[in-house]
This record gives sequence, C-alpha cells and structure tokens, in this order.
Amino acid sequence: MYSTQYQSPVGVITLESSGQHLTGLWIEGQKYFAQTVDGKVESKQNLPIFEEVKKWLDSYFEGQNPDVSILPLAPKGGEFRQAVWKILCSIPYGQYITYGEIAKKIAILMNKPSMSSQAIGGAVGHNPISIIIPCHRVVGANGSLTGYAGGIDKKIKLLEIEGVDMTGLFVPTKGTAL
Repeated sequence: MYSTQYQSPVGVITLESSGQHLTGLWIEGQKYFAQTVDGKVESKQNLPIFEEVKKWLDSYFEGQNPDVSILPLAPKGGEFRQAVWKILCSIPYGQYITYGEIAKKIAILMNKPSMSSQAIGGAVGHNPISIIIPCHRVVGANGSLTGYAGGIDKKIKLLEIEGVDMTGLFVPTKGTAL
C-alpha cells in the first residue's frame, strides 16, 4: 500500500492506493481516518493513480464536475456499505439526497420492507474515499447538514464548491429536533 498527500481548500488530504486503485481519501482530522488501512503504508508521490486523482481533485476544487468513472476506485467494505457507496456515486454533482431516501433505495435493492436511516448513516460515515464518493451530498430529512466525518465546515465548503442551493439547509444546533 502507498500513500501521498494533497493540499486542498479543505485541508491536507491523504490518498491511499494499492498501486493500481485508489483505496482511500481522507481529509486531515477526519473521523475514521485511514480506518481501512491494512499493514504498512509506504509514502510515494509519483504513482500514476495519485497523479490521476490529483488532477481530478484540481478540477473538482476549481468548481468543475470531473468524471468519477475515470478513476479506478477500490473502497474496502462489506456488501451493505458497498451498496450505499454505489448510491452515493449516483448523486448528481451540485445536488443532495437524504439519508432516508438512500434507506428506501437500499431497502428495495435488498428486498426488505424498510431500512434504518441510522444504518445508512453508519455506511456513509465510514466511506473511505471522501469527496470522490460524495458522502458530503447527504443531508438529514429536514435539510440539516449533519453527519459528515470530515466536519460540517468542510461539508458546507464542498457543497458551496459544487454550487448547491443552500436554501433550506442548515447546521443543527444543540436541541434542534432532527
């Protein structure tokens, strides 16, 4: 496994790769930082995959909508988490979805009558490839900007970069009913 860092408008980002696939992307200080890393990681700056991802990130932070499908992603996680992350990848740039909407999609996919929004939140929160697998595009049912492992301030910044209409979205304060 290999890693490198990228300086971004939301802070230092650590990239992890098997050498062929991107396996991790974490914002400095992110909850669950590098939780999926197995064994020793060697620092390496010039892997082709890192160059591709850095170009993608440059484009993203310039306010463009780079194509995610061109990146070879290999997030580590079980079947449930993989299904949730696949749905995250389908959220259009500049838009958002609620945890409840994802829960309904997963319930249908898994042929279940319902799915817990909290279970979805757990899978979203453990996304090992932040930004590229856009977990920042998930909000609470009432428009609350909650549950971003990188920090709410970074979630807001990412949504602003994408030009999301923030009308109706808010940061919950202590005691706010979600």
